[in-house]
Amino acid sequence: MYFDKKVRRWPYAVLVLLAAVLAAVLWLRVAPSSGRDIQEEGGRALKAAVERSALQCYVVEGAYPADVAYLEENYGLQINREDFYVHYDAFASNLPPDVRVTERH
Repeated sequence: MYFDKKVRRWPYAVLVLLAAVLAAVLWLRVAPSSGRDIQEEGGRALKAAVERSALQCYVVEGAYPADVAYLEENYGLQINREDFYVHYDAFASNLPPDVRVTERH
């Protein structure tokens, strides 16, 4: 004789629900930190771009520029001033400038 077994589906539904909750919790923990990492990486990339442009100016003209505006006008440097402050301190024309990039809050 053939008997139909009742399939209990509620354990599978509970497992799927737990997996969805776990995935949501993990995503909420990881997503904000990745945004900070991207912002920090943007600051490091901006600092490297300013230093690279200053070095290019030194190679071409024989002196480091006095300010960042000169690099923007003559070497195509673009600075995201909405997100970052750039501190450019040129002590002498034959020494590399001190470049610091900080995030705006």
